[in-house]
Amino acid sequence: MNKFEELRERYDTFVYHGYEIGDEGFSFHFSIGEYEFRPAWKWGSLRIPENFDRETLGRIVFSIGMAELVSYWKCACPPKVIVKCGALDEWSIGWWKKLYFSGLGEFFYRNGIDTDFDSFMTILPENTSPAPISDPFAGKRSGCLIPVGGGKDSIVTLELLKDRRESNCCYIINPRKTTLDCAHTAGYGDESIIGLKRSIHPELLARNADGWLNGHTPFSAIVAFSAYLAAFVTGKRYIVLSNESSANEGNVSGTGVNHQYSKSTEFERDFREYCGRIFTVPPEYFSLLRPWSEWQIAKKFVTYPQYLTVFRSCNLGSKTDSWCGKCAKCLYVYIMLAAFLDDDKLQMIFGADMLDDGQFDGLFNGLVYADFDKPFECVGTRDEIRLALYRAYKRREGGKIPLLLKRYMDSEPDEPETLDDYFDDDNFVPDELIGLLRG
Repeated sequence: MNKFEELRERYDTFVYHGYEIGDEGFSFHFSIGEYEFRPAWKWGSLRIPENFDRETLGRIVFSIGMAELVSYWKCACPPKVIVKCGALDEWSIGWWKKLYFSGLGEFFYRNGIDTDFDSFMTILPENTSPAPISDPFAGKRSGCLIPVGGGKDSIVTLELLKDRRESNCCYIINPRKTTLDCAHTAGYGDESIIGLKRSIHPELLARNADGWLNGHTPFSAIVAFSAYLAAFVTGKRYIVLSNESSANEGNVSGTGVNHQYSKSTEFERDFREYCGRIFTVPPEYFSLLRPWSEWQIAKKFVTYPQYLTVFRSCNLGSKTDSWCGKCAKCLYVYIMLAAFLDDDKLQMIFGADMLDDGQFDGLFNGLVYADFDKPFECVGTRDEIRLALYRAYKRREGGKIPLLLKRYMDSEPDEPETLDDYFDDDNFVPDELIGLLRG
């Protein structure tokens, strides 16, 4: 019996007991057997009006709890999930199961778990009649809530929307120096930054330390639901994500495994439908950069040199606001920028010439060649990476060619098809903003 089956047999039930909303924030109560989990959020700089309807707030917080739930469920993967708070009808149950199953594709794959949609989980709610919510800002919503993660994508969104800055605000989960610096560089003062603080309950970390199951979950779904709450209570009209078309490409050929599932067009479409059916009122959620490729985003990003020493995209270095210079994400961003920046600027950002180091052979192969699994990071498509490598070579032709770049060009000398005019029409960008991306 493998660990997945052993844990499911030993702990067959996960319970979502409830949520609490207070002056300082909100929290959830989950359990697996004798283990209790109580993850909490602090309001941070988000101010909830005193007369704001608490029942409406509770319905949104309940859904944030449903998005949080899977991070705790996955440590033992109990086959039954009992939901004792909120309300879920049959459609909602199917919606959440799809998010969990698709969003856990990487988790299942990397843990060697063989399961299917029907058997991996049964959701059993005690209340099956969700109530719609009313909009206190009906007809008066304006401006955009822009989630900022510290990378080049959200920076491009901030700059594309700079003419609307006075009515916009930034949204940051667990603000840190990089994310705040990006918002400040874009011209947003602290009064225009909403920062919620999310914490993981220590019991989950203890279960992981004891050897229970662990792995990737669809975190961007938590961003979506918490951003909806922030935009809803502040009267914003739009929630503007920065997910690009490239997020739709999977990581393992012949499977549906996608590290970026909750950044995909499919999830965006599903989330918009959830908001329309369950919440029934604005704000409207969409990704401004969905029509573009990562190539186009990188090309646009380098036109904002004020961010080159500010932005960070490395997950390993996020706690210290640094580039670790050792992971697939660092190597990927290095490659994309190498098409547009000279070596001195790249080394100023990353501290080394990552394309001139043979230790990155394995990561490089995964990023470039279809015979290898694509790294489980938020990276672009192989077509985009090959184009960036070719342009990086052309930029350095006649001078010193870094080791990995030379190896690539020796095996792939032909010029890839350009992506300068790429445009993905499968997007939800409103008509009033689509012109920002044309041309």
